[in-house]
Amino acid sequence: MSIVKVVKGIDGARLAEGVVVVIDVLRAFTTAAFAFDAGITEIELVSTAEEAFAVPGFRMGEIGGRLIPGFDHNNSPSRLLGRQIAGRGVLRTGSGTQCVAAASRASEVWLGSLVVASATARALSGRQTVTLVASGSPDEGEEDVACAELLASLLQGRPFQKDAIVSAVRASRAAAKHRPDDSDFPSGDVDCAVAIDAFAFAMRVERCAGRAIARPVASPG
Repeated sequence: MSIVKVVKGIDGARLAEGVVVVIDVLRAFTTAAFAFDAGITEIELVSTAEEAFAVPGFRMGEIGGRLIPGFDHNNSPSRLLGRQIAGRGVLRTGSGTQCVAAASRASEVWLGSLVVASATARALSGRQTVTLVASGSPDEGEEDVACAELLASLLQGRPFQKDAIVSAVRASRAAAKHRPDDSDFPSGDVDCAVAIDAFAFAMRVERCAGRAIARPVASPG
């Protein structure tokens, strides 16, 4: 049974050591999972739009939740449904990718969201200690804490209530920003985010020459 620590935000990510899972349910690492499902083979995680434009790939992300001019896609998982995208991606967001960049003390970094929860827990089975980073900003992040609780339960073999997890995400302040008529915050994103275990892969980050590259890791049940 793993020892599980839960920390929050950039400050928590900076101090996290060992095996670290950075969680961003609404929406960065839900979007990343849907992008892998659409055919993206790897995603470079960057902190700024300038970094994103400096490398090749299908550029996704947001500033203030909105599409970055010149990017190919915003931070919407639901707008990736039914798409087929080849090659590599690049992702810049306000919370998730910032926490990945901040987690410099980690020996392993994984990306966490509800859609890959069980796959992530399986991939980390046997790790002695795991630190979960709920990346949401200080005045938000209920959805990331809920995901952390689910992951902790899975890692420690404890029961959990899926309905309670889903309700916490739907009631979060981040979810409340979504509207049917908002192209940057479509309501369908929340539906995508609460699709627990939609995918049977985990998402591991490898650092190379100062760059953070995430790839899917098969984790069959």
